[in-house]
Amino acid sequence: MKKLESSLSNMVMVLVAVAIITGGLLAWVNHVTEGPIREQDEQALANGIKNVMGTDKLTVTANDEMKSIVDGKEQTFVIHKVNDASGRFLGAAVESTTGGFGGDLKVLVGFDAEGTILGYTILQTAETPGLGAKADKWFQKGGKGCIVGRKMDAAKPLTVNKDGGDVDAITASTITTRAFLKAVNQAYGAYAKQDVDGQSGATRQSKK
Repeated sequence: MKKLESSLSNMVMVLVAVAIITGGLLAWVNHVTEGPIREQDEQALANGIKNVMGTDKLTVTANDEMKSIVDGKEQTFVIHKVNDASGRFLGAAVESTTGGFGGDLKVLVGFDAEGTILGYTILQTAETPGLGAKADKWFQKGGKGCIVGRKMDAAKPLTVNKDGGDVDAITASTITTRAFLKAVNQAYGAYAKQDVDGQSGATRQSKK
């Protein structure tokens, strides 16, 4: 077999061929893994809803989206409405995202029918390990900044003590604490201000 001459055109052809093959392999891998990744994410969310609502015996009756303008930016909240084992309305688990110190901070917060926080979990964080990353424990029941069990009040949102509130900030991570509380306050705002269609039960799209 004749050896390929070392020339600019031949080098370009080789690079193009490698790029095409690599692109094809990446597309194939993405196609193969897309389904399992989606199923894994769905299972993680389902477990998260049970965790923040405090019970395994529940049924998710709706997964409604609400879009609001927050600080000049459109935010999407997902409200997972939940019934208990007897079919009565238990409350909702709400997905809420805000900007933290290192990037987006996404939380899932569970509220009962009266607006009391049943629990929360961190779905996404880019905070500094050991500092901002403590948010997954700091505000849980028994934590220094515990918010679980608090009844929310739109007129008195959760605020860090340094800003005149009564929530203890994560040590050396006041920015992360503010971001977390903002996400929780926004989650409650989306939950409390739903404009529900009485016929279909679906939440209409609304803006703050």
